[in-house]
Amino acid sequence: MGKLIIEIPPISEQDCYYLQERYKPSFNYPLHKHNAFELNFVEHCSGARRIVGDNMEVLGDFDLALIGCNLEHVWEQYECKTDTIHEITIQMPPNFFSDEWLARRVMQPVKELFESAQVGVAFGMKAIMTVFERLNTLAKSEPSFSTAMTVVSILYDLATSGDYHRLSSSHYSHVEVPVTSRRVQRIKDYVDTHFQDEIRMETLSELVNMTPNALSRFFKQHTNCSISNYINDVRIGKATELLTDSTQTVVEISYKCGFNTISNFNRTFKSIKGVTPTEFRESYKKNTYLI
Repeated sequence: MGKLIIEIPPISEQDCYYLQERYKPSFNYPLHKHNAFELNFVEHCSGARRIVGDNMEVLGDFDLALIGCNLEHVWEQYECKTDTIHEITIQMPPNFFSDEWLARRVMQPVKELFESAQVGVAFGMKAIMTVFERLNTLAKSEPSFSTAMTVVSILYDLATSGDYHRLSSSHYSHVEVPVTSRRVQRIKDYVDTHFQDEIRMETLSELVNMTPNALSRFFKQHTNCSISNYINDVRIGKATELLTDSTQTVVEISYKCGFNTISNFNRTFKSIKGVTPTEFRESYKKNTYLI
């Protein structure tokens, strides 16, 4: 890849969205980001790799992802052998949905989807098939009030499908995930501040005046994540940031992120990211320039 492009989306103040359809033999656009939401659909992409923030996933024949503003991403050739790639990209301005509209009860699923899109989300086949025909029809249509409403209906149906998962870690993307519990927030604040140190369950329990067992159940109930997994996610998120933006060695980064052995760091990193720290760094070599 080699370069991180800061792209200027071709959306004027009068536009609701910008759509581009491509038929191409390969993926050749480099790592990039832009101040716009992007819904990207790709078919005939088996073996390609999608990179969003610090997430890497090898794709099947279909892919659909919603990428938040200023989140770096790329679809790269990797092991894709097909030469009939079909891609539909819809870019939307940051204020495509106003805060006032998203505050309406009926829009709650869309609000949650766009909050998740700050770290990128990918949709499953059930959701993709729900909007497949509309995406293809939209790509052949001139922009109008009707097509703008079609974009809204696509986003709403994707949001209410529930068939999507987050991609990048919030720690890498510097995104604050809303928390409803003050106790959970206090634990997260402590871990975010002390991720370099040994973090003991007893210390966390004392912070919120709960027993270790009660805290474990409480945290999992409110976050759908165990405390140990959250600590590892924070540490790996910090590590990916250092791997992409510093020249420190993998060993130095390992100890800076709270891992007591390099083998533990490598094992944990690969279990979460699917690649070793060295492989991850090689995929993210980049320079920044404006086009």
